[in-house]
Amino acid sequence: MEADKPTRTEALMEVVRMRIANRSLSPGDRLPSIRDFARDMKASPSTVAEAYARLEAEGVLRARRGAGFYVTGVDLPPMALAEMGEPREQSVDPFWVSRLSLDARASDLMPGCGWLPASWMPNGAIRKGLRAMSRGEAALLTDYGSTRGALELRRLLIGRFAEEGLPATASQLMLTGSGTQAIDLICRLLLRPGDTVLLDDPCYFNFQALLRAHQVRMVSVPFTPDGPDVELFGQIVAAEKPRLYITNSALHNPTGASLSPQTAYRVLSAAAAHGMTIVEDDIFADFEPALSPRLAVLDGLSRVIRIGSFSKILSASIRCGYIAARQDWIDGLTDLQIATSFSGPSPVAVSIITGILTGGSYRRHMDDIRQRLTTAREETASRLASLGLVPWVIPRGGFYLWCRLPEGLTSSDVARRCMQERVILAPGNVFSVTQSAGPFLRFNVAHMADNRIYAALEKAMKA
Repeated sequence: MEADKPTRTEALMEVVRMRIANRSLSPGDRLPSIRDFARDMKASPSTVAEAYARLEAEGVLRARRGAGFYVTGVDLPPMALAEMGEPREQSVDPFWVSRLSLDARASDLMPGCGWLPASWMPNGAIRKGLRAMSRGEAALLTDYGSTRGALELRRLLIGRFAEEGLPATASQLMLTGSGTQAIDLICRLLLRPGDTVLLDDPCYFNFQALLRAHQVRMVSVPFTPDGPDVELFGQIVAAEKPRLYITNSALHNPTGASLSPQTAYRVLSAAAAHGMTIVEDDIFADFEPALSPRLAVLDGLSRVIRIGSFSKILSASIRCGYIAARQDWIDGLTDLQIATSFSGPSPVAVSIITGILTGGSYRRHMDDIRQRLTTAREETASRLASLGLVPWVIPRGGFYLWCRLPEGLTSSDVARRCMQERVILAPGNVFSVTQSAGPFLRFNVAHMADNRIYAALEKAMKA
């Protein structure tokens, strides 16, 4: 016998349940008014009212007098991988790791992400900074930031540059909303659609994503344990005439390698010979036990632009970056920042960062982080080696290990299989302009303590 057909009220109740199940409605969301839902569903208001009332009786909805119906904190079933959208070819998409890591659930394991765990960060100092800021002048909480950012933090950075041997003045330094915004502003100032930009291969995947947005042509140079392959570097610069070269000189992302002095001099010579500007992203500087060569220091901010931020060392949610460059470029970049953001970074963020850097605990924090990373790096390398994953180089610091898979395995396949276990990896080709890093995975050693990661890796590799 045919099953009884659901009533109109039951059908409307199922519509609401489905919207909650597929996350169109989340706990705390307000439902459409009875009148609006009745119009949309071509039902009578009385039928909608009955459906809402029955869902309230089931505990799915909660009525608020005069305010309508709201979704309660119902327990939702885990969203299946298929419901999240099939990755397709996103294993070679520079956005792939970013999407998965930024949208991850709290229970997901993220050995492929690019930041330290929250428990490693200076949370006590951040909370202290928030309390101090809340007692400060009201303007700090409500006003725009200045066009180049607070002078106190800029002077602090200038002092740190001087310790490296990089002389700079306040007119050569500006604060930005983030390190990514710093690169975006530089691209807006110096590039036009169709220009050529040189990248390392592999390189940080968001360099590629951002450059695609600027509609420029990307060429790449193979990266070695000492920096870019200098023979090929000179040939590519001479042949392709790139406007910019964007790189990490120290603790390179994703490989962890650092520039050698010989390579640094030859890179600068090639850039000078062909009129190329270098953007040196120094975001990992404080993770080094001792400073390796820096292009900006050797060049003196003539042809090299230094950028950085505080997201890796202090907090990714308190956003602030910086640009150090020639004064005329800083003048142009400042105008662009006004045009695109109206002001410099949030005074709230700048105040907290300045307080931490001057508060006396920062050096102890970084000493502790470097020690913890050394231990984690050694333990992770050993455990990965037992699975046949070999580090390309053992970095001097930082939190990345760039590892080669055993022969015959492809990192995109391994990453997709690990996603089924809710383990988010960073497959090699998301970092490669030429798609030549298929056998590699980038691991964040600070996120590698959980045994489930190694179990998922082993299962995926065997599959």
